[in-house]
Amino acid sequence: MYLLPGIEAVPYQDPWHLPLPTRLRQLAKGRVRIAYFYEQADNSTFRYRVYNMANVLNEHAKEHSAAYFFLADADHFDTIAGMADVLVICRTRYDNRVHRLVAAFQRRGKRVLFDIDDYVFNTDFVHLLVNTLDLDLANHQVWQDWFAYCSRLGATLRLCDGAITTNEFLADKIAEVAQMPTAVVPNFMNPEQLALSARVFEAKQIEPVGADGLVHLGYFSGSPSHNRDFAMVIPALEELLETDERLGVVVVGYIEAGPRLSRFGKRVVRYPFQDYVNLQKLIGSVDVNLMPLQYNVFTNSKSELKYFEAAAVGTVSVATPTQVYARAIRHGDNGYLAQAYQWADVIRQAVIGLQDKALMLRAHRHALATYTWGQQRDSIRTALGVL
Repeated sequence: MYLLPGIEAVPYQDPWHLPLPTRLRQLAKGRVRIAYFYEQADNSTFRYRVYNMANVLNEHAKEHSAAYFFLADADHFDTIAGMADVLVICRTRYDNRVHRLVAAFQRRGKRVLFDIDDYVFNTDFVHLLVNTLDLDLANHQVWQDWFAYCSRLGATLRLCDGAITTNEFLADKIAEVAQMPTAVVPNFMNPEQLALSARVFEAKQIEPVGADGLVHLGYFSGSPSHNRDFAMVIPALEELLETDERLGVVVVGYIEAGPRLSRFGKRVVRYPFQDYVNLQKLIGSVDVNLMPLQYNVFTNSKSELKYFEAAAVGTVSVATPTQVYARAIRHGDNGYLAQAYQWADVIRQAVIGLQDKALMLRAHRHALATYTWGQQRDSIRTALGVL
């Protein structure tokens, strides 16, 4: 695969591993103080829903300050509750420590909010969830784990005074289950992503489409649970690779191309999971970003992050028209939407459209105007009730 020239990998290490005293000092800086809580730091939900949010608030630290805390900080929950004005618990399963943390805030009359980015808090939909994730339905432990996971998240949600989520569809589902006020703050890109994305985007404007002889179609999987989603587009990719020798496929993350695509040899390339910053170079090195999803309540609750991360580096997206993607993408204007039976035809349309960069530029402008950290301060403050 032809990677964009002149863009070196950025040295990366997780930026959120800070000692507790440093985090407490950060919390103490502002007039209004927000404590975010997550079980333990990771590169997915924590990054989007905690790390990014806190950084936006800390940009104006004299007015608002934020810090994040974990189960490992349980011995200091009373100190945190005494310092902070609002607690946001993000996607955390109920246990005695979570109960104690919530109680420490609520007995002081302080607001507690729950932030969630997936429809994983309602046990009525566990069967659909397990099936969508392509898990082993005959495995007793799968059912044990997922019923426990969803019920414990639901229990934490019901302890709280309100909720925050990524889109209106999921907000409605929270309201149905928990009957509480729910605000929307979309996922967005942070400065680390944006800095590299800007360099990738600039380099991409210079390079002709198909500079290595292939037009690359990319599929990016951030978790090992997208087998059924990717399977939706494999027949279309087979058809396209058989009929157009100019096309190649790039598969990145926790998924394999499989024998049906591997038979095309070097035209199909696989990369392992990438850190979230350097991933932007790989996304920018493909021409068309594929976002197939099964269509159900669970997938309709997903955010539009794969669209805006691609748009930020000048890569055109083709997506299943879920609630969120259909709202973000205007077919033929800033991307493409494809029903299950349309993938081959719509990908062809997207490949032909690459010759005119107007669509890509519209998507790029839309992503930077809507899904960057500088655009989110007011929506975060409104959701927190600290305007």
